[in-house]
Amino acid sequence: MSKREDLIARYADDLKNKCGVTPDMDLLTKVTIGCGPSIYNADSATVASSQEGELETVKNNFLIRKLGLPDGPELMQAIDKVIETYGRSERNKYRAVVYYMLTRHFGKESVYG
Repeated sequence: MSKREDLIARYADDLKNKCGVTPDMDLLTKVTIGCGPSIYNADSATVASSQEGELETVKNNFLIRKLGLPDGPELMQAIDKVIETYGRSERNKYRAVVYYMLTRHFGKESVYG
């Protein structure tokens, strides 16, 4: 298996075991590819959910720019909900998993069509 395939398998495992979500593997693969090279860097592969600036980056760069959502309080509420689902105490919240859950939350799977 390639490094990317190994990571996708790890993300699917997190979705199943930590988030209680059965992943759509096709969408998860597309979201992972969409993250680009950041998935291979230990720092950028995860979301530091305790840092407000990091959550703003997820909101601005992913939800607004990538998914095309209008800015509003519901964006941060959705991020909080995803972080809660993942587990606030979970140390490694993978960016691809967070993005996958946000994509599903907003029904924006068509962005990866």
